[in-house]
Amino acid sequence: MNRAILVLGACLFAAAPSFAALRCGTRLVSEGDTRSEVAVKCGEPTEIVTEKSVFRRPVIWTNGRPYFIGEDSVEVQVEAWIYNLGPNKLMRRLRFEGGVLTDIETLGYGYNK
Repeated sequence: MNRAILVLGACLFAAAPSFAALRCGTRLVSEGDTRSEVAVKCGEPTEIVTEKSVFRRPVIWTNGRPYFIGEDSVEVQVEAWIYNLGPNKLMRRLRFEGGVLTDIETLGYGYNK
């Protein structure tokens, strides 16, 4: 019985949706935040990379969730901000589409500046 409960718990944990977030001091940055909100919470990034723009359906972010509106695609500017948090912490890459944070990726360990 205990083994079945343990297996069920493990399956539920594996099926839970992931929540990508970045802690900057005592503040939390998550998908749906704007560039200005991230800059206020985390400061200026180590590097900003302007990537090729993409075509997407217009989206409105509400409570951290995207809601697509319309059927036509629009050109959206894409930027990646890289935060080097030092040699003892992992670096992070934040992807912005149209000025809104859409992805937080963990990279390798940082380096001394």
